[in-house]
Amino acid sequence: MTTAGGLSGAVGISVRPNSSAACLVQKVGALSNSLPGAASVQVSGCQNKARNGQAIRCAMATGKEHGAVTAASIVDQNKGGLRGKLNKVVLAYSGGLDTSVIVPWLRENYGCEVVCFTADVGQGAIELEGLEKKAKASGACQLVVKDLREEFVSEYIYPCLRAGAVYERKYLLGTSMARPVIAKAMVDVAKEVGADAVAHGCTGKGNDQVRFELTFYALNPELKVVAPWREWDITGREDAIEYAKKHNVPVPVSKKSIYSRDRNLWHLSHEGDILEDPANEPKEDMYMMSVAPENALSEPEYLEIGIIAGVPVSINGRNLSPASLLAELNEIGGKHGIGRIDMVENRLVGMKSRGVYETPGGTIMAAAVRELEALTLDRETMQWKDMVALKYAELVYAGRWFDPLRQSFDAFMENITATTTGSVTLKLYKGSVNVTSRKSPYSLYREDISSFENGEIYNQADAEGFIRLYGLPTRVRAMLEKGI
Repeated sequence: MTTAGGLSGAVGISVRPNSSAACLVQKVGALSNSLPGAASVQVSGCQNKARNGQAIRCAMATGKEHGAVTAASIVDQNKGGLRGKLNKVVLAYSGGLDTSVIVPWLRENYGCEVVCFTADVGQGAIELEGLEKKAKASGACQLVVKDLREEFVSEYIYPCLRAGAVYERKYLLGTSMARPVIAKAMVDVAKEVGADAVAHGCTGKGNDQVRFELTFYALNPELKVVAPWREWDITGREDAIEYAKKHNVPVPVSKKSIYSRDRNLWHLSHEGDILEDPANEPKEDMYMMSVAPENALSEPEYLEIGIIAGVPVSINGRNLSPASLLAELNEIGGKHGIGRIDMVENRLVGMKSRGVYETPGGTIMAAAVRELEALTLDRETMQWKDMVALKYAELVYAGRWFDPLRQSFDAFMENITATTTGSVTLKLYKGSVNVTSRKSPYSLYREDISSFENGEIYNQADAEGFIRLYGLPTRVRAMLEKGI
């Protein structure tokens, strides 16, 4: 189970919140799918220029607005809670049932203020709607929303793409790459708001708990980590609903999906329900990013992907930002039924799980980069790159993004793909991605050498001596066996 519905992250905060008596709600970054533009900050009549071109909207929350959570249901913050005392906790927040009940649970059990934190990693505007109201109604003293889409693609997706990192032959690491960028932003927000703890809604059975907490440990080992699913007595949705009613927390009215999903700009994952039996075929109405290949467009589409140093930069000659490029490829790939993966994988905690992934844009990108490497990498380098990529993917899957080993692997990948520059033309048709053209100024392919005709560089007669020397161990073993 993933942390409820598509987690999110945070940006710089220029205003320190007051105590719970007058709580500050901040909304950072654009909540739509458009990229953030220039903006200014206005707090209590003062204006400051927004950092990173991101809009920050602040609104004071009154005590009346916090009335949804009764005073009787929350332990006095000055005296601590049922499980101890924390000052302020930054909670990874989605606005769903699980994270909504975590807010009063943290206040009741740790006597703390709760800062809700949501990151936009491309999960879509619908999942970001109404979060401020939900957070306040649950008892949070502050909401921070940060647009992390460009950072997510350029600093996390692209390194994995360049490395060719694929977990267990199929998985393109969509959730695995998103967690460290979210957790890193949480650590930043914790510092800015003076929090002494962070919390997440991951279960004790999944991989995400490891990914979040290893990032916390790597970036600020002094932070206390609270994982309610490993502590509380809530065992399921019905228990959570009862807890919410008891504490006057509005229960989300949206229809509960039968699947556990995680969506970001790279992919959409599906788990649970009939998928828990690996023998069951997924139902077509489950898919959200792609059409069925058999129902895809009847005409093929050709795309030229421009690549510099192992990462895509353009589509059909148009340069785009990393997030914009990926978003456009998602739209194109989805129309052609590209990027569906159904797999049984080994979770880090030891169990096997079955998941279905939609990664249309990522599948196109990965095919383009791989095909260009066929021109620009020699045999030994490609073989070593493939071997390192396996371990690289394992480290990312296991939440060790900030591990020195992954960072060292990344330096290796960056160095050997420095000449992986050029363009690849792909043909998209009914779920398939096929290469039709490869070009690079650093191509190691030489037509004058590869031709069947004799040339000055390669003389076919030279092959005889090469084969005799290369096959010498084989000949010696055969001579021994035959007594020659």
